[in-house]
This record gives sequence, C-alpha cells and structure tokens, in this order.
Amino acid sequence: MLGNTLITGGASGLGRAVAVAVAKAGGRPLVVDVNPPEDGSDHVIADLADRAQAERAVAELAELAGGLDGVVTAAGIDACGRLSDVPALAWERVLQVNLLGTASVVRAALPYLLASRGRVVTCASTLGLRALGEATAYCASKFGVVGFTRALAAELAGEVGVTLLVPGGMNTRFFDDRDERYRPGPDAGLNQPEDVAATVVFALGQPAGCEIRELVVCPATETSWP
Repeated sequence: MLGNTLITGGASGLGRAVAVAVAKAGGRPLVVDVNPPEDGSDHVIADLADRAQAERAVAELAELAGGLDGVVTAAGIDACGRLSDVPALAWERVLQVNLLGTASVVRAALPYLLASRGRVVTCASTLGLRALGEATAYCASKFGVVGFTRALAAELAGEVGVTLLVPGGMNTRFFDDRDERYRPGPDAGLNQPEDVAATVVFALGQPAGCEIRELVVCPATETSWP
C-alpha cells in the first residue's frame, strides 16, 4: 500500500500516469495542478510558481487525507529558444515552476512526511545532467532539481526516503505548444509515461531503510543520454 501520495502536475502527462499507477497499487492520489484531473481525483488547483498557492495546496490535501505518505513532483514547463530570444518572464517562470515549485511543495510536505517516514520522488530530466543549447531555462531548472534532490537525500537520510527520477523523452503533450523545430521527430522513440510511472511506484513502494536514490529512465535511443 502506497498510502496518500501527493502528485504535482497530476492532471496530465507523467503526473497523470503516476496518479493512475498509485491508485492501481492501492494508494490514494492527491493531485496539485493548474487544471482539474479528468478522473475526479482529490485535487487542489494551484500555480506552483506562487509559493503561497503551493503551500496551501499541500496543506489542504494533507488535511483532507489525514497526512501524506509520499510526494511526487511531476509538474514541469519549458520555454525553448536562445537566451536572448526568450522573454525574461517566460524564462524565469520555468525556474519558478520546475525548481522553486518543487522546493516549495517538498518544504510544505515535510512535517507530514517526517511523521509518516514517507518518501519523495522528484522529477528532473536527462537535460538536468547533460546541457542542450536553446534550453537554458529548462536545463537550469532541472540541473537545480538534481542538486536540490541530492542535497535533500543527504539531509533527510534515515528520516524520509528521497529518490531522483531522471526521465528522458516521453510521449505526452509536453511538446505540443512548441515551435516545430523543438519537437521530437517521428523516429524519436519516446517512452510511454505509464512505463516511467511504474518506476515511480517501484521507488515509492520500497521498504523502510531501502533507498532507490536515482532512477534514469529513457528511450533506448535517447540522444541526451548518456
């Protein structure tokens, strides 16, 4: 049993796949997203770029469920283009959602996770380990998630389980609003989000004292890994 699992970005993409997988494994998904989940899961609408909204969402869902056993930070956005071409507000919002939003959610969830000796799975990217041009905002945010998570794992060792998920490209709508040149080609061989979600459930389901510190899950032909 996975218990109460809060999932950011749980209304679409990887987050939605994680919510479905958690429910199938006997857990209770609690969704934070800017849109409501189609399946009617317990949720709070929040913009993770706003720390107050992120903190409120965590508190509301934790109180609704009677605590938290796990947190998965799957929410993420992008702003492709050369640094000189991406509007400053759009560039900064990527960091606010992907990095600062992750930290805000985890910080707000910590009292509940410490009480339950629960687990956190953060979502970075292969572009959090290997840089790519015209992706400065995304790389900066995901490199930040990598550093944040590794430091958090050291800080909470023996108290809260911490796993860093490093996914490659997935077949979601994440790429839909991009310029064509920033979309994966037809032969990209993207992973299905359900397959990546299965690895998240695996990490969440480990017994106390057994840690999956880092998971790299990418297509066999992923160009950004290794």
